[in-house]
Amino acid sequence: MADRKILLIGTAAAIGVLGGGALFLAQQRSDDVFAQCTTSTVAGGMDSFGTDFTLTRQDGQRVASTEVFSKPTLLYFGYTFCPDVCPLDSARNAEAADLLQEDGKDVQTVFITVDPRRDTPEVLADYTSQFSDDMIGLTGSDQEIAAVNQGWRNYFKAHDEEDQEYYLVDHMTNTYLVMPGGRTVEFFSRDTAPEIVAERTGCFVDAAA
Repeated sequence: MADRKILLIGTAAAIGVLGGGALFLAQQRSDDVFAQCTTSTVAGGMDSFGTDFTLTRQDGQRVASTEVFSKPTLLYFGYTFCPDVCPLDSARNAEAADLLQEDGKDVQTVFITVDPRRDTPEVLADYTSQFSDDMIGLTGSDQEIAAVNQGWRNYFKAHDEEDQEYYLVDHMTNTYLVMPGGRTVEFFSRDTAPEIVAERTGCFVDAAA
């Protein structure tokens, strides 16, 4: 009988701990103003994406991440010599930003190169102007670009072993939503329509207001 009482007490204590843990997790979720907007699930959570950086903008100015992420940002990693994927993704992001602007939401687009050898500030200025007057292009040294890509877990590899001029670069094609202060809260695959990108981004902008 005594053993049975101990077992019952132990079970009740375990339930209490689990219940408290569930309550704690629920409280954590309720404290996250973006919980209702989040649809992406990744190992380590979205907060594990991102890093501080200083890169060179298309106007030649050196800018820190705190200056870049002064407003909600659709962030994309690509390169200007990309024959098809990057232009389509950049156009999609620019269209989503335009839709948000029409809805009174100030969201910008940022393009960080994975090909700093060819993507000088001047090249980026010409490239970004094809999609939006407000799109920010960023480049830097090989080490700087490697570090910022690592921060967003973005794989890339240049196939320049035989051709140093017309090579292609493998890279991931996610677009990240980064809120002011540098917090990454969501990502969009390249097959997400601009209307959906705008709708889901708008949810985060409204929640942060």
